[in-house]
Amino acid sequence: MSQTCGNVVVHLIFSTKQRAPLITPEIQANLFAYLGGIVREMRGTALIINGTRDHVHMLVRIRPAQSIAEIARVIKSNSSKWAHEKGQSRFAWQSGYGVFSVSESSIPAVTRYIATQEEHHKKHSFQEEFVAFLKKNNVAYDERYIWD
Repeated sequence: MSQTCGNVVVHLIFSTKQRAPLITPEIQANLFAYLGGIVREMRGTALIINGTRDHVHMLVRIRPAQSIAEIARVIKSNSSKWAHEKGQSRFAWQSGYGVFSVSESSIPAVTRYIATQEEHHKKHSFQEEFVAFLKKNNVAYDERYIWD
């Protein structure tokens, strides 16, 4: 086969450093739009981006040749720089992230989940949510090292 083909969809989750409430209503829409722009620049597609004051969920379609680690690094470093340029001098992301594969048939359900973050987090903290994702996806982890 002379062409690389694939459909790679991932649910990327990351928090502000120490889960500080740095994603204020004043910057949220522009930050999420900027995150989507970074994905487009990397020739991917942001299907939905949403979150709360302390974390972000991104459902993205990426090219098979792209490294998820590189995508996360570029998204987080560029958006942090953008926030600093917008006067958010304390803005920083946690060093790690969560990434979970999503099948094409699950995109509508994951999209609904991401779209309802504000409502979801009236009942569950980010830490509870993230640990539940790890368990649901059978990811081994040591809780001493998942929070910075």
